[in-house]
Amino acid sequence: MTVAVVLFTADLRLHDHPPLRAALDAADEVVPLFVRDPGVHAAGFDAPNRAAFLADCLTDLDASLRRRGGRLVVRSGPVAREVRAVAAACGATEVHLAAGVSGYAHRREERLRRDLGADGVRLRVHDTVVTAVAPGAVAPSASDHFAVFSPYFRRWSGQSLRRPLPAPRAVRVPDGVRGEEPPYRAGPSGLSPGLPRGGETAGRARFARWARADLSRYEERHDDLAGDATSRLSPYLHFGALSPVELIHRARERGGTGAEAFVRQLCWRDFHHQVLAARPEASVRDYRTRHDRWRGEEEAAGDIAAWREGRTGYPMVDAGMRQLRAEGWMHNRARLLTASFLTKTLYVDWRIGARHFLRWLVDGDIVNNQLNWQWVAGTGTDTRPHRVLNPVRQGRRYDPDGTYVRRWVPELADVGGAAVHEPWRLPVEQRARLGYPEPLVDLGDGLARFRHARGRA
Repeated sequence: MTVAVVLFTADLRLHDHPPLRAALDAADEVVPLFVRDPGVHAAGFDAPNRAAFLADCLTDLDASLRRRGGRLVVRSGPVAREVRAVAAACGATEVHLAAGVSGYAHRREERLRRDLGADGVRLRVHDTVVTAVAPGAVAPSASDHFAVFSPYFRRWSGQSLRRPLPAPRAVRVPDGVRGEEPPYRAGPSGLSPGLPRGGETAGRARFARWARADLSRYEERHDDLAGDATSRLSPYLHFGALSPVELIHRARERGGTGAEAFVRQLCWRDFHHQVLAARPEASVRDYRTRHDRWRGEEEAAGDIAAWREGRTGYPMVDAGMRQLRAEGWMHNRARLLTASFLTKTLYVDWRIGARHFLRWLVDGDIVNNQLNWQWVAGTGTDTRPHRVLNPVRQGRRYDPDGTYVRRWVPELADVGGAAVHEPWRLPVEQRARLGYPEPLVDLGDGLARFRHARGRA
């Protein structure tokens, strides 16, 4: 009786899962394994929102496996040690794993290959599980990766994607493999009250509902802050509860400009993965340094606190920051705007903002979070590194009647129409009744400071 182990990481699903399919094809019995890694806690990545969503994903994955005759084996401890112990206990000859791109994922893979190899166990690493196109599968002739999105998108769009794999009908797990019960979502302490339910079942249901109602209009509505017509699938993609390959196929089957725009967003995700795979240090250091003299925690403590709390006096910024705390999620347009305000107007180090987002975002990961922050800060892949997003203009364009602002900034609920984006222009008596702060900084002064610091005064 042959046995294989499948180590689940950021691929918590049964549909379209190449490592699981390969293991089932190669062995009589399979151990679906998830290891609760203390390194994740030590690095501060198990923030409450993500820990709760992860618990949902593991509970759902275990239930899906049990309906097929299997179960999820959960262990706690250093990953290589636990995988090695499970493989030895069940006599496995292979361990299957989805490829990752972070420096941490690379180190984990190297340790697994070394330790398992010492026991005569083969490690098989599978591409196109976390991404649709493998990092490095397309590259310009003069570099190991694309540094600009548009040419990457053109090459990426011409790639032939593999066909999605169905979920297995049965999973036979060997007897005697010990594990823990999958964790359950903890109580509300530290969680965003609007945190969605995690897991493959919830993710597939969400996509089906959204695709029927909003996919066809995605191109025209994805920047509509008040309309909230985006897919909100990013948490499920982050934990691998949904397959990017399957989503692209299903969107293209429906066709239309909305589907094309949605697929383009999935390409952005792959683009960032190939950048970080080639430059893993970009998670903590400037991808393209501008020799910025950023303000830090001590120098800008008051400004940073106001930004985090959503009390900058700029309604669009404050609305986004309050949505972040309330839902563990933020509309992409608001993410760009709040990040631009912190880095370009307050001139605060992008890493400070990135850490705050990772504290709250249920979809927060090193790849997309860090590289999107660098894109906004002008240290990343943006071809216009001095671009500044004006919160008033952005509000007028993407929230013209102020509905999004009033949803998240109740102090301004009685301010009608577009006037909500500039409350400092209201009569003094009315401003006093609102209980809303005055602007933290003049936009012109902030921009002048940013340009001066970059030598563009």
